[in-house]
This record gives sequence, C-alpha cells and structure tokens, in this order.
Amino acid sequence: MKYRIKKETKPTLSTFGKYKAVAVHERTISYDELYEEAAEQHPYDPDLIRSIVIRLAEVTNRHLRNGDKVQLGEWGTMKLEIECDKVDNPKDFKAKKHIRGVRLHFLPTSENGSQALYEGIDYEKDKNFVEE
Repeated sequence: MKYRIKKETKPTLSTFGKYKAVAVHERTISYDELYEEAAEQHPYDPDLIRSIVIRLAEVTNRHLRNGDKVQLGEWGTMKLEIECDKVDNPKDFKAKKHIRGVRLHFLPTSENGSQALYEGIDYEKDKNFVEE
C-alpha cells in the first residue's frame, strides 16, 4: 500500500499542523472488473455474478437503512452510524438540526485480535509525490 506524508490542515483538530501518512489510491476497480476477475477463478458467468452482487447490494442497503448490522461472513460487519452535533440537554436535541448525516462503518472480522483483511500489507512511500 502506497502512502504520502501530508500536513493536517483542519485548524479545529488537535493535530493541526502535524504530519501524517495517508493512503494513496491510484485506481478504482469497477464492478465489471470484479465480476470478470471472479469469473476467471470460478466457472461462473460474469453476468450471473453481476446479478447476484447487485441483488445482494440492494438487500444489504435496505437492511443498513433500517438500522441493521450486516455480517458478511469471514469478511466483516457493516453498519451505519449517525454523525451529529452534541447538545448539553437531551431535550434540546432536534434530529433535523443536529444530525449531519451518516457514515458507513466496516469492521473486519477479527480472530484472536488479528484481522485477516490487514495481514500482509506492505507499506511503500509514494516516490512521485512532492511533500509540502
């Protein structure tokens, strides 16, 4: 995984002005590329895989919007979390005023404190990036 060193630019954070590593995402893999790659490894038609994944995404999204956690076997669990402003008194809380949105959280499956998703990652500094 490539990374770059970037300066924290958000003045409201306690880490403002300090440097951190950020992941470099050089490309985005499309659904079609995933289907083709999965079909290469198994004797399935890419269109069949595509239709299964699309239906799975529809069902998963419905459950997430309903507040359910979705457990994806050995991969991990997804859930939505509310991002909101804090209030001093619970009676003052107004959803339309204080809720800013939601974020998707993915929690990789963990076995004995080890998460297979993160195993085997090699870190490499992006040599093409000019640091500030």
